[in-house]
Amino acid sequence: MSSSIRLSRLLAVAVALVVAAAFLLFIATPDEPGPTSPEGADLVDVVRDYAGGLRPDAPYRPPVAAERRAFLRGLRVLASAEAADDLRALGFSITARVDPATGRRFAQVVDTRTDGRAWGLYLVDLSEPTRLLVEVPHPNYDLRTEEMGLALWRAVPGSLLAVSGTHRKVANGAGDVAHRADSMFHALATDFAERGVAQVQLHGFDDASLPGEEVVLSVGVDSPGPVARRVAERMSDAGLAVCLPWERSCGRLEGTRNKQGIAAAGSGSLFLHVEMNRSVRDARTEWMAVVDALAGADLTRG
Repeated sequence: MSSSIRLSRLLAVAVALVVAAAFLLFIATPDEPGPTSPEGADLVDVVRDYAGGLRPDAPYRPPVAAERRAFLRGLRVLASAEAADDLRALGFSITARVDPATGRRFAQVVDTRTDGRAWGLYLVDLSEPTRLLVEVPHPNYDLRTEEMGLALWRAVPGSLLAVSGTHRKVANGAGDVAHRADSMFHALATDFAERGVAQVQLHGFDDASLPGEEVVLSVGVDSPGPVARRVAERMSDAGLAVCLPWERSCGRLEGTRNKQGIAAAGSGSLFLHVEMNRSVRDARTEWMAVVDALAGADLTRG
């Protein structure tokens, strides 16, 4: 090998290392610490601690339109200076990490809960383009849905996990992001729906609300397609009692008033609304069967 070729390769390696180091430094150093577990903590603890800190009496103000636009702009170009400026100006801290469970690079974007800006926790897989949005609209209310969301995020490379920054009962219901169109959560879901990104939204219900059924799988206001039918079949094969609104009534658990589902239907993109009863959510083997059914159904394939 000639000295010129060797030198060129060494320079290429050096440039790559500098770029990687700059990226990590740029988004890994928050302006102020967020309300999460220390860096290096397992993501299960990070997500659980974040959800556990949500209270129905916490301060909250919905973001205005300009703030929602800045948030979306920041997430779209997460590895750039513009992203850091936009997101930090909104009160988010940003860290870059590697998930030990999957070996994949990801960015953790979390609100710092200042001035009522309780605008969510977002885990963005940086290993490939986003192809699935996993949504947890009611953390610390629909218990353990945040842990299920993390499990699904880990199971599907190229996912983005969105955990609401508010308890469902905050501000007389203003924090119920599944039924509001003025949150960061909804802005992200709408933006992704318009870009054709599939969405799964996780919910919980009391066993007594629909006796005899463990899961309600719906597509909101849309009609079921092959993906929804594949998921339903996999859940049934796993031994779960699944109620399907396109076959029979599932009470008030069908997600027809869900704002993100309505937006997805308007854009023609996939939206799955998954309700699980308390017994399923209390048993890891049961809720992992739900996660496995979703992950194994190839949600990004029509």
